[in-house]
Amino acid sequence: SITGETVELLEPYLDMEDYNLETAKKVCGNVAGLCSWTQAMAYFYGINKEVLPLKANLALQEGRLAAAQTELTNAQIQLDEKQMELDQVQAMYDSAMKEKQALLDDAEACRRKMNNATALIEGLGGEKLRWTASSKNFQNQIINLVGNVLLATGFLSYSGPFNQEYRNLLLQLWKKEMDNSKIPYSNDLNLTGMLVDNATVGEWNLQGLPNDDLSIQNGIIVTKASRYPLLIDPQGQGKIWIKNKEKNNGLQV
Repeated sequence: SITGETVELLEPYLDMEDYNLETAKKVCGNVAGLCSWTQAMAYFYGINKEVLPLKANLALQEGRLAAAQTELTNAQIQLDEKQMELDQVQAMYDSAMKEKQALLDDAEACRRKMNNATALIEGLGGEKLRWTASSKNFQNQIINLVGNVLLATGFLSYSGPFNQEYRNLLLQLWKKEMDNSKIPYSNDLNLTGMLVDNATVGEWNLQGLPNDDLSIQNGIIVTKASRYPLLIDPQGQGKIWIKNKEKNNGLQV
């Protein structure tokens, strides 16, 4: 309820030198507080006159803040909705891209298979002549199989004691008898190639067996014949070879 007019009427008193708490206590201690109170009210009025516009502005700004906060809340709700829609669309996009990549991968795999199939077909076309010749050769081998096996078993059973010359002579005599009996065999038969492979021969050579035809034939007889071999071995080559060959098998000498 204090007004500017009241404060203005008070100013002459407030400006007086003896208008203070100390002087008032000397004059009348009971009303000294009233003197201090009037000074405080005048000072409060001056301060409140500046504060009131600030309070009014604060209330205005708080109203604006509340409105802005409401708008922000609404905007956040809309943003959340749009974000949800964006997430759904993004998920659809990712799914579509994944499906697209899968289709591209399938297409590439199919293209590779087609290329491989084309190359295979072209290769098979080129192999037809060789396969035809191989098939014919296999058929001849089947026809000549009985005679070839007969020559191989005869070689293993009877040619061991003889040198290379007599072994060849035996084969020629056997072939002559087979021709008379009309038993088919391969004219170009290689008994060594029939009874042992090159890898085994190479291993024998590393173990000490000489690389000549007679020594290899002797090695075949030793390893293939059903009876135990007796080696006439003045140079000791066969002995060295057998020791090395059977070393890992616990051979006892």
